[in-house]
Amino acid sequence: MLVRVIAGGSDGNCIVVQSGGVTVLIEAGKRKTFIEKMLIQEGFDPTKIDAIFVSHAHQDHCQGIGIANKYSIPVYASEGSWRNVKHMGAVEEDLRHVLDAGDSVIIECEFTVKAFATHHDGHSTIGFTLETEDMFFDRKMSFCLDSGYVCDDMLTAMKGSDIYLIEANHEPNILNNHPDYSDYLRSRILSDIGHLSNQQAAEALAKLIEGKGERIMITHLSKRTNTVALAVAIIGDALSVKGFVKGKDYFLEVIG
Repeated sequence: MLVRVIAGGSDGNCIVVQSGGVTVLIEAGKRKTFIEKMLIQEGFDPTKIDAIFVSHAHQDHCQGIGIANKYSIPVYASEGSWRNVKHMGAVEEDLRHVLDAGDSVIIECEFTVKAFATHHDGHSTIGFTLETEDMFFDRKMSFCLDSGYVCDDMLTAMKGSDIYLIEANHEPNILNNHPDYSDYLRSRILSDIGHLSNQQAAEALAKLIEGKGERIMITHLSKRTNTVALAVAIIGDALSVKGFVKGKDYFLEVIG
């Protein structure tokens, strides 16, 4: 399973996942011209994208969704996302598909994509797991982007993955003292429908990682209220308490 993050963070998110000749996008949160350009630059053929999955209808996850029309790509999102946000309206009716929490869909007999509920201030926000299998091995990947906390149902959905892509958005001490953030924005980010802190991401990963060489991809770091060094240190500390060694029991990279 090939995973390539072509954009990550509050400026926009778009991830390519490919297996067995089948290619899907998770999120379309940059301008459609940017997504198209980056796909070509990274060696992907935009005419051969088999599906797009959108976790929720905030701009940094769906502003480029109109790329679906140009290449006739099916788009999957929750009913709440389709119903409530203008960016999603750019998709032609026959390309729209509803994928609510608890639903699953098989893409070209290669990916089984399942949706699970997340906790964010959008309409019916969801995360995804992607599973592939062949005669040699099974692979599972989990996407947890934009959630105020990780509940037991989310952990159950993601458990057993080989690849985890999860946000570690902020460090609360920095956020609480940053002059650029209003009380309202600070409260929104820290709330149960906001974003995951480094510690929350670390606690979730400590419950998920089994030490079988899982790949962890950390994304959506705030440029003003977090640092790569902090995110890596806090997650590494949580996993070392479980006895796991980076580079042996798991692999960690920070993207965006």
